[in-house]
Amino acid sequence: MMELLWEENDMEAYLQSSDIIDFEDENIKHIASILLKDTYTDVDLAEKVYCFVRDKIKHSVDIQGTIVTCNASEVLKQQQGSCFAKAHLLAAILRYLKIPTGFCYQGFQMNDNIVLHGLNAVYLKSIGKWIRLDARGNKPNVNAEFSIIKEKLAFKIRDDIGESDSPVIYAKPDSNVIEALRKYETINELLQRLPSKLSIDSKGI
Repeated sequence: MMELLWEENDMEAYLQSSDIIDFEDENIKHIASILLKDTYTDVDLAEKVYCFVRDKIKHSVDIQGTIVTCNASEVLKQQQGSCFAKAHLLAAILRYLKIPTGFCYQGFQMNDNIVLHGLNAVYLKSIGKWIRLDARGNKPNVNAEFSIIKEKLAFKIRDDIGESDSPVIYAKPDSNVIEALRKYETINELLQRLPSKLSIDSKGI
């Protein structure tokens, strides 16, 4: 498994709220409290939250949705989002529950172009390591799972056709991603203009 690299050395950076990771929203706090009930380890809690976001929050493309969501609270309210948006919600819930969570990116081919795909990295104190989780949502030929042993992500990276996998765990969502999510009003517009690379000041892709 690829060695993951921290963007920030301070773990507190992976616990912060923001206008995008807005975990002070009452609905996020409410769902977090429900998921916390009868859960006693950080591993079990992370898996429970991950499965909720992966399965209960739908990928907008899969359901032929039209709206573009960005902020975690908006994703929860609308019950849908892109891979990036779902990663924002997963981070918000886990950060509210004091589980450090960051953002990771891959470059994969779609319609003959390389575009970004967003996922998360989560630090589990009880096992002393980061694991990557992909809450995109499963469908035929996509089967991402929670695993603390071997990554089971949505897509297998194909180096031979120019796909890439950044090892960096970012504390904040990439600015190119946020710009796209805020700029385009419909999923069709977003799909035509998905970001192809991380912002100029980012490491990795």
